[in-house]
Amino acid sequence: MASSNVTFKELGISAWLTDVLQTLSIHEPTQIQRACIRPILEGQNVIGNAKTGSGKTAAFALPIIQKLSEDPYGPFALVLTPTRELAFQIAEQFRALGTGINLREAVVVGGMDMMAQGLELEKRPHILIGTPGRIVDHLNSGTALKLNRIKFLVLDEADRLLHPTFSADLEAIFEQLPKKRQTLLFSATMTKSIEALIGDATSNLFVHRSSEKYEAADKLEQKFVFVPSSVKEAYLVHLLRNDFKDKSIIIFTSRCRTCALMLALIQNFGIRATALHSFMTQAERVASLAKFKSNVVDILLATDVGSRGLDIPKVQLVINFDVPACATDYIHRVGRTARAGRGGMALSVVCERDVDVILNIEAKMGAKLGKYEVDDDEVAKLEFLNEVNIAKREALMHLEETGFGTKKEINMKKRRMLDVDGETKGDADQDTDAVMEEVEVEDQGERAPKTTDPSAKSTGASAKRRKAEGTAAGASRARGTKAGKGRRA
Repeated sequence: MASSNVTFKELGISAWLTDVLQTLSIHEPTQIQRACIRPILEGQNVIGNAKTGSGKTAAFALPIIQKLSEDPYGPFALVLTPTRELAFQIAEQFRALGTGINLREAVVVGGMDMMAQGLELEKRPHILIGTPGRIVDHLNSGTALKLNRIKFLVLDEADRLLHPTFSADLEAIFEQLPKKRQTLLFSATMTKSIEALIGDATSNLFVHRSSEKYEAADKLEQKFVFVPSSVKEAYLVHLLRNDFKDKSIIIFTSRCRTCALMLALIQNFGIRATALHSFMTQAERVASLAKFKSNVVDILLATDVGSRGLDIPKVQLVINFDVPACATDYIHRVGRTARAGRGGMALSVVCERDVDVILNIEAKMGAKLGKYEVDDDEVAKLEFLNEVNIAKREALMHLEETGFGTKKEINMKKRRMLDVDGETKGDADQDTDAVMEEVEVEDQGERAPKTTDPSAKSTGASAKRRKAEGTAAGASRARGTKAGKGRRA
């Protein structure tokens, strides 16, 4: 591994690219960059594990851009992500780092117009960044998307992408990729699926592990506040109006409905906030993030769709209004603050039913959460509790009056019923808090209208058969990638 004082130039990065880094005020490589840049430049397949906010994107973007400058053509690299927001975030970084070579990138995700994306693909962008579901849509629809000359395949947030939910789409994509390519996997956590790939690899694989434990950022202060579930909303309002007034905050909930409800509730108290969840259209998501990034609002309420890829340096505090079900999701949520060496705080609102979950998270991380002290007497005042209850009733009425999520929930129920009968595949860009309970994985199927192309129908049918084969078969196929051989990711 490269020493801690190594420079980008010593890692093999060209002078023109180091100049770009200087203009972006990036002067020294991070640990994951020191470890992975040279092996990628040397042609190795790479599995990189590092904390959130540690510079994983640049660790693969820099060597890809340098190789592209030597032999520019498109599409040169395909970057797959589990969520739309992460795809846009990665595209921004490629755009910034690739200014010296007029790099062309295209984001291919659900929720956007298929025809417009097809026209963009006809321009043969150098870098494709997308979600598996929408990439498969274009492969099936006969658009200009061709993957037979891809030099680099990147799976970012590989722990989530290797979930069985993505297995059919990934296999459809892998079938179109050349065997001679470099495969790069990056993740903040090392899961059993990733370990299986390492075990199956025979050669030409470089593995970087940051730690055997689940780790949060070094400068992250982790706290919990224990509250009765009956007054959970009151504690949140009290904290936002008093302890954390004017701070930049992301509040995580487990379900879309909770996210929308809490948004309406805190707005009733005059608190500036916006939301991010998968019941929103893509245009609504983009607008919501823009409000938060530009300081129009101080608070972003989000489901786990916002726990990966959002790189917003100003975030000072992450609140887990709903405690995540596992340590992996906890790490990704709290990783939205204390990024790139900055400080930050994560506060989990713990009710009586969350105690075992928090203890499990602490055990996985090998660290204890500190207790955050709240003025319970202030929260317990009858007048304040009545005020919160009235605001909650008004928020519930607002959701009912606007029919929040009704149409999408009905459509998802129909898809699940059809899926049981073997007639259709699940919705891709759907919120899995309705499909996979508390786990939110995107782009498994908010599909474009079905094509009449016979070959596309055949591909779709085979995808359904693959899904029916079950989780074990999907995992086996993923392990069959043998990262060193390049047959799969």
